[in-house]
Amino acid sequence: MREKKNRRSAWIVGGVGIALAAAIVVSSITIIPTGYTGVRTTFGQVSQKPLTSGLSLKIPLIQSVEKVNNRQQDIVFHDRIWSETQQRTAIYYDNVTVTYQINPEKSTWIYSNVTNYKSNLVSESLVASGIKSSSKALSDTDATNRSVIEPAAMENVQRALDEKYGENVVIVNKVVIGNADFDDSYNQAIAAKQKAQLEAEQQEIENQRAIDKAKAEAEVITTTAQAQAQAKVIAAQAEADANKLLKESLSEQILKDKYIERWDGSLPKFVGGDGASVLIGMSDIDTSEK
Repeated sequence: MREKKNRRSAWIVGGVGIALAAAIVVSSITIIPTGYTGVRTTFGQVSQKPLTSGLSLKIPLIQSVEKVNNRQQDIVFHDRIWSETQQRTAIYYDNVTVTYQINPEKSTWIYSNVTNYKSNLVSESLVASGIKSSSKALSDTDATNRSVIEPAAMENVQRALDEKYGENVVIVNKVVIGNADFDDSYNQAIAAKQKAQLEAEQQEIENQRAIDKAKAEAEVITTTAQAQAQAKVIAAQAEADANKLLKESLSEQILKDKYIERWDGSLPKFVGGDGASVLIGMSDIDTSEK
């Protein structure tokens, strides 16, 4: 009977020992997922060499391993970030998303030096500083152009992170700005300016139409006047040409012939003081038949 009790006790002790050994083995193994690194601490002291992905060993109750995410991760800031442009125009940005990665080689440094690094590594104040630096260097037009402001913000946020943690510790992959807009007063002023510009452009179009119409009417009048003047010149020229032709055709013989054709044969009734007939030169007229 006593022997049976001893055997039972031995089995219990053995089972407990096996379970304890298994627990120790399990607690001595840690698995680092892909995209993560492990930070091993021994009695609170951080090992400077990070653990790569896969199986790693640790001493139970003495060592612990913290997993650090080295994959791309997003942090979103929903609050508005107010800034100003190069022209000192008030502008705001909201729903800003920063995509970043932790350099695997710097995992232990971040774990050791950044308090609550999962929430505070890329802080809202740091991102706001980068965006404000970007907008102040841009014009009103570019400050709302995402293809311009986002690359500039990414560069300045990266610079701010490098200044805070050192180069190549945190890598910024992208900055996306959900919305960018000006203060309401500025938008109202822009709307009024655009309306004034449209009215001025419309007035300019109407003025140009009036000018074009006046030019067209003047051209018609000028063309008509030119045509009338040209017609007068042509008529005068024709008359001159006719007179010239007539003059050239009136020879002395033709004049005599016309005179004879119209003479009725009577002598003139008036004689000059010297008794000479007015038919002076009539003797020279050839009255013979032709």
